[in-house]
Amino acid sequence: MKKAIFIDKDGTLIRNVPYNVDPQKITLEYGAIEGLQLLQRKGYSLIVISNQAGIAHGYFKEADMQPVISTIRQLLGDADIRLDGFYYCPHHPAGKIAGYTTSCSCRKPAPGMILKAAKESGIALRESWMIGDILHDVEAGNRAGCRSVLINNGNETVWDMNQHSKPTLIAKDLLEAAQFIANHSLTNEKVWNSYIRH
Repeated sequence: MKKAIFIDKDGTLIRNVPYNVDPQKITLEYGAIEGLQLLQRKGYSLIVISNQAGIAHGYFKEADMQPVISTIRQLLGDADIRLDGFYYCPHHPAGKIAGYTTSCSCRKPAPGMILKAAKESGIALRESWMIGDILHDVEAGNRAGCRSVLINNGNETVWDMNQHSKPTLIAKDLLEAAQFIANHSLTNEKVWNSYIRH
């Protein structure tokens, strides 16, 4: 089975422009290219896992996601990075668009998108990681059975901790997270625990 890096989109992979579907405003986060190149060399599949509640709220249509996905694939492809999957949740229980206003199993912190990706691509979750900039990303990864990294860039403001939301690692950006994942054994718990920074 394959191992994977599941990556949050907004604020982790690309700069966070709320509810943006304009390809011209999409730029990669600092360290994303170098970090993902390293992880790809280490044999990880790279899969985006993203909440897109703007669809449920009516800020944009689901079809508007396709140019966004294509642009991200192109930006990564220009750096010889292959994106192996892109999963998004269009739902929100407080949305207003019929068909999208629901409590679902895919919206993070639920693990549904990760579990679906793992099933469809034959991914070993215990050898995989979820990387994101808020604790809902961490919780989704942990609940799916992955290790998890919190990119501590200021986007998490609530810090509402529970039994599922403790990250394996806290890093400043994708590059730092990738360097640690690439250079340390998954079985050395003492190393993981010593590296968690607050």
